[in-house]
Amino acid sequence: MLLSWSSLYIYFLCLTDGTAQEPYTRIILFLYFFLVPVFWDGYTIGKRICGIKIRKVKGRSKPGVFTMFRRIIVTGLVYMMTLGIAVIASALRVVGMNDHRSMYDQIAGTEVVFDDPYRGS
Repeated sequence: MLLSWSSLYIYFLCLTDGTAQEPYTRIILFLYFFLVPVFWDGYTIGKRICGIKIRKVKGRSKPGVFTMFRRIIVTGLVYMMTLGIAVIASALRVVGMNDHRSMYDQIAGTEVVFDDPYRGS
């Protein structure tokens, strides 16, 4: 339990400049990016405006809590353990591969797809 809370704290520090001036902002941002896609069919506000959403590669369903945990927490830990080298590798992977999936999409088994909710299907 202590390990998971300390990992979350480290992740929260990475969301801002690393100071403890805005701890509530970090918590709110984490909960927003973690829970909103789970309960809103893979959308965040920005993704919905752009007409894109997160979905699982297998089954093409909306992401669940465990999927978002892998997408945010596990990938964040990988990025931190590699001192940012994985971020560069992830960006190169998006540009160079045909599926254009980043490292966090690979780890979580997700993809970001165009899906305009206002367009009639």
